[in-house]
Amino acid sequence: MAEPMKNKEVPKGVILVVDDDASIRALFTDILETAGHRVTAVPSAEEALSRLSSGAWDLLLSDVRLPVMDGRALLGRVKERWPGLPVVMITAFGSIPDAVEAIKLGASDYLTKPLPSPDALRMLVDRILSDKASGPSSQDLPESLVVKDPAFRRVIDLARAVAPRQTTVLITGESGTGKEVVARLIHDLSPRKSGPFLAVNCAALVRDLLPAELFGHERGAFTGADKRRTGRFEQASGGTLFLDEVAEIDPTLQVKLLRAIQERIIERVGSSQPIPIDVRIIAATNRNLEEEVAKGRFRDDLYYRLRVFPIPIPPLRERPADILPLARHFLSMHRSGDGGASAELTPEAAALIESFRWPGNVRELANVIERATILSPDGRIRPEHLDLSGSRESSRSDLSTLRDMERQAVIEALALEGGNRKRAAKRLGIALRTLQYKIKEFDLTGKV
Repeated sequence: MAEPMKNKEVPKGVILVVDDDASIRALFTDILETAGHRVTAVPSAEEALSRLSSGAWDLLLSDVRLPVMDGRALLGRVKERWPGLPVVMITAFGSIPDAVEAIKLGASDYLTKPLPSPDALRMLVDRILSDKASGPSSQDLPESLVVKDPAFRRVIDLARAVAPRQTTVLITGESGTGKEVVARLIHDLSPRKSGPFLAVNCAALVRDLLPAELFGHERGAFTGADKRRTGRFEQASGGTLFLDEVAEIDPTLQVKLLRAIQERIIERVGSSQPIPIDVRIIAATNRNLEEEVAKGRFRDDLYYRLRVFPIPIPPLRERPADILPLARHFLSMHRSGDGGASAELTPEAAALIESFRWPGNVRELANVIERATILSPDGRIRPEHLDLSGSRESSRSDLSTLRDMERQAVIEALALEGGNRKRAAKRLGIALRTLQYKIKEFDLTGKV
């Protein structure tokens, strides 16, 4: 008889627990020590900092609500002094927004109290210590996901934290920022990854057809319904249903959606038979739902049901470190005009791309790069291939200061003149010496 396969051994850690509730400290200590970890538990952030300074630690678990210095302030101090130390925040069940904010500030994950079960704590600690032992890795991220800028890394941290749970997620952000990409990532990192991922664009469907699309319909329910059809809720059973542009749903349908999320039951159009559903809901919108609620266009109860775990995605202009890596990623997807190697950016084109404000975000950048590869005969993308002139004025209007506008004007002039400083100065109507001074002032040497 074959010997059963042994589980990969999970490393044991030295763990510091911070909670002003003695019963919580005792509970966490008992669970973690039984699992083989070495645990120290303290009642305050101040004592935690003292202990951290005098020893080597593998993990910190801290309550969000602490006297004097709270858990978020402690997190900030820890990330300044010990940036490699994983931190898990502990929060009351009804205070998940506190935990979301903590993850934005650098926490690895969060736990709710009371604990769902001792295993919830053990499994979370085992995962974090295993990740720490294997070193930083992006092996659970698709190659197509470019994550360089800290602003977008925080989005990925939030997605990773919520993925293992069944929690409903609301993703917000401008059009073209990658809301569906993040939704798919949550699904792929979740226990439901082997199930279906179905996306419904609520804005793309005729209002009268959306109920049948979501909930299905019976034969004869309306003109043209010649047979029974299951809806997206049933089709996504065991997986994830992504409701994109959820703010576009008609208020009368919002009631049915609320019931589906709240009671996990739907009814097909033309039937009163309740059907239980097993789906995880991820919604997305480019609108401000709080404003929609205030104007009476979106139900407040549905809003709070969807916004259990909000993930805001910053626009591309607020994640500048991602712009060139994304551009080069899109270039790698296209061949040059002669069918040869992947196209490449000239330094002037790269400078122009980096300075542009991208009102259409990642989607606009992808389209611009695809068009440029078609227009470039030799695979070298130059400023004239990018066709950004039509959007340059609106791009400039997004800049917050006169200095920002001046810097961009210098970059654009140099890019349009192929890096020739004399011609760029003439285009700008300034002396060459003034331009050279501006290049130095704006730290553009070697970049244009």
